[in-house]
Amino acid sequence: MTYRAPVKDMLFVMKELAGIDAIAQLPGHEDAGYDTAAAVLDECARFNQGVVAPLNADSDKNPSTFRDGEVHTTAGFKAAFRQFADGGWQGLQHPADFGGQGLPKLIHAACSEMVNSASISFALCPLLTDGAIEALLTAGSHEQQAAYIPKMIDGSWTGSMNLTEPQAGSDLSVVRTRAEPQPDGTYKLFGTKVFITYGEHDLAENIIHLVLARVSGAPEGVKGISLFICPKVLVNADGSLGARNDVHCVSIEHKLGIKASPTAVLQFGDHGGATATLVGQENRGLEYMFIMMNAARFGVGVQGIALAERAYQKAVQHARDRVQGRPVDGSLSVPAPIIHHPDIRRMLMTMRAHTEGCRAMALVAAAAYDAAHAHPDAEVRKQNQSFYEFMVPLIKGLATEMSLDVASLGIQVHGGMGYIEETGAAQYLRDAKILTIYEGTTAIQANDLVGRKTARDGGAVARAIGAQIEACEGQLKARDSVACRAVAPRLATARRALLDVVDFVVAQTGTNPNAVFAGSVPYLMLAGTVVAGWQMARALMVAEDRLAEGGDTAFMQAKIATAHFYADHVLNKTSGLRDSIVEGAESVTAMPLESF
Repeated sequence: MTYRAPVKDMLFVMKELAGIDAIAQLPGHEDAGYDTAAAVLDECARFNQGVVAPLNADSDKNPSTFRDGEVHTTAGFKAAFRQFADGGWQGLQHPADFGGQGLPKLIHAACSEMVNSASISFALCPLLTDGAIEALLTAGSHEQQAAYIPKMIDGSWTGSMNLTEPQAGSDLSVVRTRAEPQPDGTYKLFGTKVFITYGEHDLAENIIHLVLARVSGAPEGVKGISLFICPKVLVNADGSLGARNDVHCVSIEHKLGIKASPTAVLQFGDHGGATATLVGQENRGLEYMFIMMNAARFGVGVQGIALAERAYQKAVQHARDRVQGRPVDGSLSVPAPIIHHPDIRRMLMTMRAHTEGCRAMALVAAAAYDAAHAHPDAEVRKQNQSFYEFMVPLIKGLATEMSLDVASLGIQVHGGMGYIEETGAAQYLRDAKILTIYEGTTAIQANDLVGRKTARDGGAVARAIGAQIEACEGQLKARDSVACRAVAPRLATARRALLDVVDFVVAQTGTNPNAVFAGSVPYLMLAGTVVAGWQMARALMVAEDRLAEGGDTAFMQAKIATAHFYADHVLNKTSGLRDSIVEGAESVTAMPLESF
């Protein structure tokens, strides 16, 4: 088997840290408790292990192709996508009113990790469709929702996000795609969009493009951007498909990784204009598109966790199989598998600790999202929404950056064999690189964390999280175990480092922005590391309790050991991050620009 889904760890986090049973008390989620989660995750694991994962390596060698204006996806993708859709996986978290299953984001996040571990190239199509559905659920009219969402949920159609243009990467204020109003209330679009994931493919009969464009006469900058639905194939009033729309793929990119995922250049309006309908109100497009972007940013963070898990599993298997050298402690007199070597074990533990820490952070955030949308108490909804919004840049930023580190360590565990493509370890490193870039680079996530999530509220949410971490420290100190005694001071030091940086950001953003933003990415790494460490500390205490109750001995012991390792080898880096942010800003901006 090429991949084994970590269902046991997912269910542990969902039950003990994210509170799946509390989620099942929320209106609309009464049937979504632990037993439901276990059944869904088991079935999801079988599907992805048996159907999607075997396609991953071949899809890297034989990626999607572009011929005569059409994209042909990797062999096996079309059949796998049909099974994915028929199994109900596209509609897992979406409303039952539109054909979905209405399950919590908490369950969907775990399932999303599995399909991305199986094949990120394959999983990108459902991820973008999820984002399109979310945008229409929030900003679309009832007629638009009824026309498009059911077809996307059942897999007949997919969705795409069209933001980027050749001159407008992250700066969407300079979007030039033009929208001309028509007498019948529709619009004609003219322009070019680049880097459009699954902007053209053969997996479904239609693609629903959500497109940012500027209505003629609209204000300059982001205030003049609107959002449009522009189907690849026009949809008739009765829901049937009509004529081909004037949107065409002119090429697909040749990429470092995720090669089987077609990244299209789309041309709108070369033959009279692409017919489109407005979503919501004119000039509010960026606001609506951020719904898709935030959903996608969380999803990309989950991709980082998924890829790290896959790289870890491959490295562990190689370390068990590869015989090289004798153990340094003399325990064996003959060459042994390299997993006996301390440095190999250090690397494997680093990979495992990062992956489990980020998984716990993401699933806890997903549960907060569910509470923010379904809890009957308005104040509880508000608190959970604030927590979730603070977490999104951490999950997207830290989990994707750590996936690069974990994939690189995976190659190192393989040694020279890891550098050879046939081994398969290199694919994970190549695939991981894009995760730190698309849906906003790590710096963009960090700027969001500084500006919108810290400076704007004076650090209130960050300090509230700090208070929860401090309470966790008290619980650790009350326990008499080797691991808790080791973790408590590490967590306390990390929390103080985080709060020092929060104070620095709040005090300096307005008066000395260069100093603050010079340390924005280290701040994101620090905050994510601390929050993940907090979840690992919580997991440690639960694992000790379950072990005392006679629970799964091997699993609980491994969880305790991983949490202890995280504190000693990951959390201990937070003080250095704090110093580089608070005390090292001047050295970032000291170099004259002409000296570079």
